Amino acid sequence: MSVKRLSRTSLMKILDGQVKEDAICVVKFYSNGCHLCHNLKDYYEELSGKSDYENMHFFAFNVDNMPEIEKQLRFNGVPTISLVKTYADDTEPKVTILHDPTEPNEKTWYRIKDIVSFIKENT
Repeated sequence: MSVKRLSRTSLMKILDGQVKEDAICVVKFYSNGCHLCHNLKDYYEELSGKSDYENMHFFAFNVDNMPEIEKQLRFNGVPTISLVKTYADDTEPKVTILHDPTEPNEKTWYRIKDIVSFIKENT
């Protein structure tokens, strides 16, 4: 599977519970001016193509299009990885944010193993 860019409208549909299906969405929040975000891109895309995650949706959202999303989801800066579970019934989506690493990778911020562990722990 490939990474799809989310528009502000599409992100809000996911977060507001308008997506009525049981799904797992992994969202990378990024900014155009963030070199860490750009360096993480290839690894994130590679991860999205792994067979272990074929039933998940991988998205990228540019926070420049909605700066208030950081406050709304309670994260500080980019890149940030989140996992959103949506449900077919009226259950509110569950949003989990990957915490900042204790030892950030100087090129990509997150290490792939951090993202893999995060997904495993939250699915």
